Amino acid sequence: METFKISDLAKEFDVTTRSIRFYEDMGLIHPKRKGITRIYERRDKIRLKLILRGKRLGFSLAEIKELFELYDTNRGDVQLNKMLAIIDDKQAHLQRQLDDIEAVMQELDDAKARCHQALTEQQA
Repeated sequence: METFKISDLAKEFDVTTRSIRFYEDMGLIHPKRKGITRIYERRDKIRLKLILRGKRLGFSLAEIKELFELYDTNRGDVQLNKMLAIIDDKQAHLQRQLDDIEAVMQELDDAKARCHQALTEQQA
């Protein structure tokens, strides 16, 4: 069975060992121990990869943990429905942000046009 040291995973995923220990403290990964040394298995490596991907996509650690727990119970249908609900929430949040950005961009364009108009009037 392939195993990894914490330093191996930290280097591969470009994260700190402290982050990996934090994910362990949060119950997201479960390395075995040999004395004081943590021994990570392939499952831990995959979970770390999923944690980091989930964070990049805007998932909270609590959401990631919930999905892992659903997966561990072999309730694929529940997990997929939960994932769909989370995706819907993320999309709605991002759409609101996009709408806000578009509104601000329009306000900036309007302000810019007024500034150009004022400059033109002053020069005339």
